[in-house]
Amino acid sequence: MLTPTQSVKQPRKLLPMPGTEQGFVYGGVRSALRLEAFAAFAAATAVYACNGFSWPIFVLLFLAPDVSMLAYFAGPRLGALAYNLAHSEALALALTLAGFVGGLHMVATGGLIWIAHIGIDRALGYGLKYPTRFGDTHLGRIGRR
Repeated sequence: MLTPTQSVKQPRKLLPMPGTEQGFVYGGVRSALRLEAFAAFAAATAVYACNGFSWPIFVLLFLAPDVSMLAYFAGPRLGALAYNLAHSEALALALTLAGFVGGLHMVATGGLIWIAHIGIDRALGYGLKYPTRFGDTHLGRIGRR
């Protein structure tokens, strides 16, 4: 038992790493995520090529997920939600799998293009958006500082 003159030792407070207090990754973790994203882009593109799918369709649909950015005209909260749904790897993978399992080549084509798009976006540092503003992503801030 402590006497009135003794004090309880306070646990040391850990300081947040730079950027993490705002929800961003940094350093080696950020680099690993970007490398992983580039691997997803390369794999999706390779599977696309090995299946002999149409390259004009690839070029035509590659930027289609970015149409979701138009939701930012309704505000950053709705914009971030639309952008994040359009850049969800889970949805793109599910579509691709459904296309291959169901023998629906156009669906598989769309899914692979979608995965490739998400992969190159993330490899370039365009992460999932926070509802604060377009430039706040899980991979760090983008755009002008």
